[in-house]
Amino acid sequence: MTTNPFALFDDWYAQARASEINDSNAMALATADAQGQPSLRMVLLKGHGPTGFVFYTNYEGRKAADLLANPSAALLFHWKSLRRQVRIEGPVEKVSDAEGDAYFATRSRDSQLGAWASDQSRPLDNRAAFEKRFADMEARFKGRDVPRPPHWSGFRVVPQRIEFWQDREHRLHERRLFVRNGDSWDEGLLYP
Repeated sequence: MTTNPFALFDDWYAQARASEINDSNAMALATADAQGQPSLRMVLLKGHGPTGFVFYTNYEGRKAADLLANPSAALLFHWKSLRRQVRIEGPVEKVSDAEGDAYFATRSRDSQLGAWASDQSRPLDNRAAFEKRFADMEARFKGRDVPRPPHWSGFRVVPQRIEFWQDREHRLHERRLFVRNGDSWDEGLLYP
């Protein structure tokens, strides 16, 4: 047993990457808008460590609007093949421009163009309109690198609570809770 939640997460995540068929980095992201209306969607983990858990998005979409109005979030990893879950809660901050640029440069060209073409979360009259915008971006950036759009970057969830849930027979599950206490973590168990 470790008292370092990040070491435990690294271990579980490595096992998930080896056993999950698709998207071992998929996580549910829960947000709430300024009025407290919750919203939930799947996003992909693109970085993690002691500073937090990072994902990227369009800053003009609904999830970003929620996070900018109410900068707190919850994450949930569910690795069915391992019968495990990890829950993370904490405040949210934007990643630096350098981090956003570095990650954007690793994306496929089509994903980069899609970030320019999409008005994420806004109404779309028809698929052809989006495909035309994508083609327009292909023409705009033909023969040159695609820069990161100013409205696209990442968020980091800075964990204050991390819970590791392991399935056990007869629903006698194991739940380990880590709660941030300054620069360290307090660890305890929860009843299933």
